[in-house]
Amino acid sequence: MEAKAQEIGIKSHPKKHSTFIGYGTAGFRTKADLLDHVMFRMGLLASLRSKSKNGETIGVMITASHNLEIDNGVKLVDPDGAMLEQNWEGLATKLANANDSDIEEVLKSIIKEQGIDISAVLDGIECDKLSKCTDFGVVTTPQLHFFVVCKNTKGAYGNHSEEGYYKKLSNAFVKLDNESTSSSKYSRSVSIDGANGVGAHKIKLLKNFLPSSHLDMTLYNDGTQGKLNLGCGADFVKVNQKAPSGMESIVGDRCVSIDGDADRVVYFYADEGNKFYLLDGDRIATLIASYLKDLLAESGLQFRLGIVQTAYANGNSTDYIKNKLKLDVACASTGVKNLHHLAKNYDIGVYFEANGHGTTIFSPECLSQIPQDSQLKNLVDLINQTGWSAGDWYKSYEDLPNRQLKVKVANREVIQTADAERQCVSPPGLQDKINEVVLKFPKGRSFVRPSGTEDVVRVYAESDTQDNADQLAYEVGLLVHQNAGGVGEPTPKPQ
Repeated sequence: MEAKAQEIGIKSHPKKHSTFIGYGTAGFRTKADLLDHVMFRMGLLASLRSKSKNGETIGVMITASHNLEIDNGVKLVDPDGAMLEQNWEGLATKLANANDSDIEEVLKSIIKEQGIDISAVLDGIECDKLSKCTDFGVVTTPQLHFFVVCKNTKGAYGNHSEEGYYKKLSNAFVKLDNESTSSSKYSRSVSIDGANGVGAHKIKLLKNFLPSSHLDMTLYNDGTQGKLNLGCGADFVKVNQKAPSGMESIVGDRCVSIDGDADRVVYFYADEGNKFYLLDGDRIATLIASYLKDLLAESGLQFRLGIVQTAYANGNSTDYIKNKLKLDVACASTGVKNLHHLAKNYDIGVYFEANGHGTTIFSPECLSQIPQDSQLKNLVDLINQTGWSAGDWYKSYEDLPNRQLKVKVANREVIQTADAERQCVSPPGLQDKINEVVLKFPKGRSFVRPSGTEDVVRVYAESDTQDNADQLAYEVGLLVHQNAGGVGEPTPKPQ
């Protein structure tokens, strides 16, 4: 089998370059023309992963996520719908970067290391005898995760089809809407930035299942014009803190922006003075947690509820969770898989990265105790309303002004971090210099971390004013450029 795989790889999907490609926080992500051999090899790895999990279904998602059209990527989904188990990430990287002539040996080493039983698979047998592949075509990343769980629970979680996905979500939403006793401030209309990606097309299909009387969706950047994630999408809105293309003049309406593969979401709105307000993952998490806290109090159920954040979470959001909501908060390294792991420590774990990646997970014990006819039961399928307006939501706490920058470097692996990425431990001395700069700014906080997908170092800074946050980010960016192998000119100060 391994020899046959190598033969096919060399003939149909040869490795044509020596560029190292690592399996990062979101799988492999780089320029599309560098990935052909990686795509083939991840199909092989998915087959072995399935075999190691007693034949359970594994998901393979081809996506550039929030990147531009020139890029692409691939990531694997484990049987429970979570990201690929961390100790397999190194195996993925090893297989992706192996020379064509070494594919057979790398596959054999993976089989041996993981104790995979392939005794029933004869050498040279056709691939479909080992693993059956179901092609769902063009779907969003959340849809693929859903399909994998449905398949492995034999339909208990839902029907592994697009129709099953839309029905599950829309039915839960309609039930919650019908049961809601929230105030009249809740608006049933929402303007959606589809990032010119697959999510835009799927929103059009979702409209067939979710009546406008329950949620009236107006779609922008729907893919008919414009390019993927260019001037639009959740990452653009979050990083630039402004409305996406085509939505600059919308005033007063609740707006939402997704990314290219629809697994990030941020909200925003503009007031009568056309001032922009961002409602990012931090605020989504606090909104959900505050609603769940109220529902738990009403139900009398005793569950441990907690929120998991990353170092990117605004300092004032963490303070609000601890001192206003009186809930436990944990900090994880960047990457959904890291937040998901910590969220499992709670009966109900809410996690969102500031960039909009996140969800709520319920422990099996929690699910078994929730009454079937309760709002909490519907929330297992869909998290929904508090009755706040977008303005009420924003005013729950005030963000500290913040700024993010990217610094181009020769090798992002020069930067090593600890303490959930809040401390830089390499290059030596860089963290001490960052600490000295931070002390100059009221309520200052800054950290640096290597990108998981490109040779850049990401800088985050926050302070008491936007000017101070911008200046702090700029000065820390200079330190990174000077001490971590910066490429080209230093990143200019934000204007």
